Amino acid sequence: MKAAALRAVLFLGIVYCAVGIAFGLLAGRASSHQGLVAWRWAAWAVSAIAFGAHIVYEQLWVRTSPRSTALHVSCAAGLGAFGLAVAPNVDGLILSPYRPSPLVVLSLAIWPVITALPAFFVALVAATLFARMWRSV
Repeated sequence: MKAAALRAVLFLGIVYCAVGIAFGLLAGRASSHQGLVAWRWAAWAVSAIAFGAHIVYEQLWVRTSPRSTALHVSCAAGLGAFGLAVAPNVDGLILSPYRPSPLVVLSLAIWPVITALPAFFVALVAATLFARMWRSV
């Protein structure tokens, strides 16, 4: 993996995690159900923009193939999901020491996988279409 691609994966993984945590906190403080839903949609929108920007970055600046682009983008999504799975565990340990249940520990492996797999296929289609459009221009 090129250094620029690795930096993008790490950066976007942190962005996904930060967006999830920040917008989750805002949604939790919403005064109505509509406010909660609006904050969750906002998190999806920001994440979708980051996802698309990552594809464009990989295609235009790093110049990777659609398959490599999809792999890098899905790794960033999986890394963000891993961060979101770790966050409640760290928060729980800081607030009160507890022994995590096996399901909580299992989520550390499951969340990245169930996030990265669909992200790979969506990014593969998007990167392939983007590459074809870019070549025709």
